[in-house]
Amino acid sequence: MVNGIDLLGIFRSFGHRAALMGDGPELDYEDFSEEVQRLSAALTGAGIKRGERVGVLAENSIDYGVLFPALWYCGAVAVPLSIRLPAEQVRQLLRHSACAKWIVSRSFPQPAGFYPSEPLCLEDLVAAGSPMPSASIPQALSPYQAATIIFTSGSGGRPKGVLHNLANHYFSALGANHNIPFGEHDCWLLSLPLYHVGGLAVLLRAWMGGGAVAVPPPGLSLETALNRFPVTHVSLVATQLYRLLQREEGRIALRRLKAILLGGSAIPPGLIEQAHALKLPIYTSYGSTELASQVAATLPGANLEQLQTSGKVLPYREIKIAADGEILLSGETLFQGYIEKGRLMPARDADGWFASGDLGEIDGNGYLRVLGRRDNMFISGGENIQPEEIEACLSRIAGVARVLVVGVPDAEFGKRPAAFVALQTGVPLDPKQLRRALEIQLPRFKIPDYFFPWPEEEPQTGIKPDRRRFAGLALDLLK
Repeated sequence: MVNGIDLLGIFRSFGHRAALMGDGPELDYEDFSEEVQRLSAALTGAGIKRGERVGVLAENSIDYGVLFPALWYCGAVAVPLSIRLPAEQVRQLLRHSACAKWIVSRSFPQPAGFYPSEPLCLEDLVAAGSPMPSASIPQALSPYQAATIIFTSGSGGRPKGVLHNLANHYFSALGANHNIPFGEHDCWLLSLPLYHVGGLAVLLRAWMGGGAVAVPPPGLSLETALNRFPVTHVSLVATQLYRLLQREEGRIALRRLKAILLGGSAIPPGLIEQAHALKLPIYTSYGSTELASQVAATLPGANLEQLQTSGKVLPYREIKIAADGEILLSGETLFQGYIEKGRLMPARDADGWFASGDLGEIDGNGYLRVLGRRDNMFISGGENIQPEEIEACLSRIAGVARVLVVGVPDAEFGKRPAAFVALQTGVPLDPKQLRRALEIQLPRFKIPDYFFPWPEEEPQTGIKPDRRRFAGLALDLLK
């Protein structure tokens, strides 16, 4: 463990190397260091105190990239929230994480009364910042300082707040850069949102290596961004890679890169084969929000057989397989615990291991194969989908008697939800009406693509419906 993490010193050591680039002027590391100090002073002036949790609702931007270290130099904890969530769920997460303040960007306006108290505007804070007196700037941040709470759906169907300290992110970046070098003259495209641990990890890797991060403006296509900025590295989920490979322009853009990190969910074997045949510099990986992004990844120059695995464990992480096949995780990147009703709840066993909920195996050469979840969760386009969450929302709709949701294969997203619905007598099955009712409860990616009537002969095991047989029935209906 390091004694202190001098982020500002690290930034200044890179001098005039590019740090962040977007639609406006490029920000080099010298300027970035100053912007962090200015914003930190503005945050302090706005009343943000050491130890406070600060919710953030914003689209990716250069200002958002500056905000994380600025909050840390105030001693505050960043709580980035998804802008795709329904309003009520955002309010629940703000309460659940016990946020004392809220920062929003102008691009994410909300009606009066949306927040428990008046939020702070990110752009106004950036504009109001003034240089921080040098005497008030800490020489180094404590590695044990709470840094972020990142929410993930997890296996229980409801979002879990994952608390990381600064050292967790620091060692995550060091281990990742050891496997995929990233430094001067390199540029990582921020293709994932900063409320996702994979997006935040891009910033940390850049800061530890002295590379640049390209922040495309909202609405810019991935293909256009790859061509507009001097990108050398990119993180993609399977859906993004699939879409890029459909067009020649996308394939050309990918061929120019040094590294394409694939993660977020299992990558379809056919997609890996296609990318490998094109000689694309892909890396397959296994990640976890609880371990601050990557846990394992393939090595540079991996062959096709190796790319069909999740690679080898990275430095500062530990993996072992329990007797029942569950993947257990530990190491310097392991989170501090879950936030439940504002309080920290430990999530390690007596020996310091975290049970991931994933099943896997490690072969004789040290390569990890992830076999699936212990529960019913599936992943669609890099996003976790919990069937029980959708079922609960469907069950609240008037006229719905019984529901069951399964994942069905999808060429673009990996899997998509399909719902079996039993309605009360006399109520017609109207998929459009069901979708409209779900749109006020769920983000769009969780709304089922298919709605099937409840089968007359119900697939059942004991007193419970047999989900595997329902999944088989869904496949039959889609043929």
